[in-house]
Formats: sequence, structure tokens, C-alpha cells
Amino acid sequence: MVFEILNDGPAVLKVSSEDFRELMAEGLNQRLTIYGNDLLCYSPTAYPYEIRDHAQVDPQNFVSLSVTGTSCSLMCEHCEGRLLKGMESTITPESLFDRCKEIKALGGDGVLISGGSDSEGYVPLERFVDSIQRVKTELDLEVVVHTGLISEKTAQGLAQAQIDAAMLDVIGDERVSKNVYHLEDGPRKTRHSLDILEELGVPTVPHVLVGLDYGRLAGEIQALDLIAQGNPAAVVIIALSPIRKTLMENVTPPTPEEIGRVITVARLGMKEVPILLGCARPMGKHKIETDRFAVQSGVNGIALISQEGVDFARESGLNPVFLDVCCSLAYKTVSD
Repeated sequence: MVFEILNDGPAVLKVSSEDFRELMAEGLNQRLTIYGNDLLCYSPTAYPYEIRDHAQVDPQNFVSLSVTGTSCSLMCEHCEGRLLKGMESTITPESLFDRCKEIKALGGDGVLISGGSDSEGYVPLERFVDSIQRVKTELDLEVVVHTGLISEKTAQGLAQAQIDAAMLDVIGDERVSKNVYHLEDGPRKTRHSLDILEELGVPTVPHVLVGLDYGRLAGEIQALDLIAQGNPAAVVIIALSPIRKTLMENVTPPTPEEIGRVITVARLGMKEVPILLGCARPMGKHKIETDRFAVQSGVNGIALISQEGVDFARESGLNPVFLDVCCSLAYKTVSD
């Protein structure tokens, strides 16, 4: 284990509610001391979002694009490619650049470039690298790329393009990697991909999906430990949200408190790294409770925060600041 809190990370998942509240308070106090009281509230415009305190300024501000359309060969059991249906299809380098040019003309700030993975876990980005470089140099958009596993050659191209962030789901449990992601040796391969990107100077924003093992906790602390072995620009905690017509559609997701416990370990373990609660998580009452745990645990930001979460943040002495971009860019705001 890399840092002290992770030595006791699994225990944090099991401590009493009273002890957990003390740990959350420690995390929040630490966060206030280091980062101040701004809570970054993200609403990337790939998702319609409006609460009493904020409505998105423009639906074209930060758009999600898929370089494979709705196609995915890996077919992870929690998604089976269905999350790609919410992204715009740009399956050629030309269509990717042209769509980005439209977004720029409409006053947009940036794009998330993603896509389905091949059977080995790699998003086929290599042939898009030149277009991504043009998006950065000619259009000056912020570009976040969800890479999946990555090769040295593709990483070099993204580094030369000076993308703003590379996102990658980090798997901490070999069994879950094999059974859910259909990836052999997933933990080592994800750490290796982060190493490649970080050595090239690409800001990495690894994601940890809580409850990936059919709603159960398995490997989340190990995933945080893998992340801490490098130099992440930020870390995003997300949670299983069962998707219809997948193998996990009837799974009970992890509880808000379980998610909060994982966030607390991340917060206490990575003091100098922005910690975010990402947009992928269950909605409704579950979301409201998760937002509250995230605030109490000392996150730097929350994507698609509920109005109740905003109200609770203010009650906790925080100042919500709204941004219609991807939360993976938090490291830029926090460092300003």
C-alpha cells in the first residue's frame, strides 16, 4: 500500500457510523484547509441539467463524442455499450473535426472524446490523433479523452496534441476485471496505461467505479492504491447505476454511505489531489444522499449535483460554483 490511510482502507469500509462520521469530518476539514470553501459543481452539456440554482447556459458548451458510434467489442457487463447511445457519433477523423468546428462556432468550451473498446480494452483512437491535434491547435477547445487502455504510440499522439485530460477506469480486483470488464490482468494493465500517459506529461484523471462487482464492494481501495502509485491530476469516484437491458439491470447499487466511505478513503489518502464525485451514479433519493456524503467527505466538486446537495453544501460552509464542463478539468480550477 502506498500511503497510510490505504493500509486501513478496507477497515474504513467497516468502521462504525460514529467513527465514519469522524473520518468524514477530518476529510472535510482537511479539504477546507488546503482548498478553501468553493465546491465546484459540474454540468457537462452532454446531459440535460437544471436545478433551482443553475441551468446550463448552452447545450453545445461541452459535448460528448464517440469515435465508434454505438459499437463496443468489450461489452462490459454493467454497460454492454449502452452508455455510448448518449454520445454523438463521429466515426471518422473528418467528422470528429467538423463537429468540433461546429461546437467552436457555437461558442462551446470543449468536448469529451470517447468510444467503445476493442476486445482488449483499447479505444481505437490512433487514427483520430491528427484530428484531435487540429482541434487543439486550430480551434483551441478543451479536450478530454476517455482512452481505455492505451498504447505508447497513441499516448504520444495525445501528448503532442496537448489534450487537457485523459480519463481511464481503474480496476483494483483481478476477478472483477475478468468477470465484469472481460479483461485479463486488468489492474496491472490500467496502471501501465496511466504510467505511459503520466510519463508523457498528459494529465490523468482516473475513475473508480464503486460497486462494479454486481453492486458489491470489491477492489475499490486497491484501485485507489494503484492510482496513488502515480501522479493523477484528479480522481473521480463514480458508482454503479444499473442500466436497463444489461446483465446488471436488476442489481442493487452500492448505498450512498458505501460510496461516501470510498470517497473518504480517497480524500484522506490523497490530500493534494482534487477528489470529485462524477456524473455516473444512481439518481433520485439515492443521488441526494450520495451528494450529502460527498460534501461531508470533503470532495472538491460534484457533477450534476442535486439542489438538495447544493443546499447542504451551503449549510456546511461551502460556496457552490457552477461550471458547464467535464469535472475532469477540476485540476485547472483548483490550481488557479
